[in-house]
Amino acid sequence: MKVDLDDYIEAHIDAEPAWLADLDRDTHCGLVNGRMCSGHLQGRLLKMLTRMIRPRRVLELGTYSGYSALCIAEGLEEGAELHTVEALDELEDFIRRHLAQAPGEVARKIHCHFGPALEVMPRLGGDFDMVFIDADKREYPEYYTEVMKLLAPGGYILADNTLWDGHVVETSTRNPQTRGIIEFNRLVAADDRVEKVIIPLRDGLTLIRRK
Repeated sequence: MKVDLDDYIEAHIDAEPAWLADLDRDTHCGLVNGRMCSGHLQGRLLKMLTRMIRPRRVLELGTYSGYSALCIAEGLEEGAELHTVEALDELEDFIRRHLAQAPGEVARKIHCHFGPALEVMPRLGGDFDMVFIDADKREYPEYYTEVMKLLAPGGYILADNTLWDGHVVETSTRNPQTRGIIEFNRLVAADDRVEKVIIPLRDGLTLIRRK
């Protein structure tokens, strides 16, 4: 039933562009953990949220294959920019190849950085109007601390995988990724500087707005 409902949803939202469908297929065929790719539904949501927020500077932590970066860039206005950070430099050739296959007006808004996110972020400077977090789950609490230093007043954080296949309710877990997500969720919930809501889309997407 779930597969049928997923098919129904995707049939009744904006179509996935062919170049993104190619990227999704290549991600699943050529990379480890293809399920980490944002995919059709979340990709269209990222594009729409970007259009609604209208950010001038966006930061993404965790490029992976570049799918989410391209969806965010689709939603950016002319002159806006996205800085995306990927820790695994062996993905660079894959990412740049697919950026080259995307429409020029989308790809030219994206600036790729390779290295550990916590090392790259301080070098980027300036305020960001929107941040998408989808990198090492163990470091989510540290990402949040550092991102808040870079987030403009009224800016948004979109954090992926914040339900973590339901493991967030396992408070006694020793899994470091699960513990990272649990601590991140605790920090956000207790932070009165922000408004927040968790959307149970795929593996959980938390929307956070700095007051």
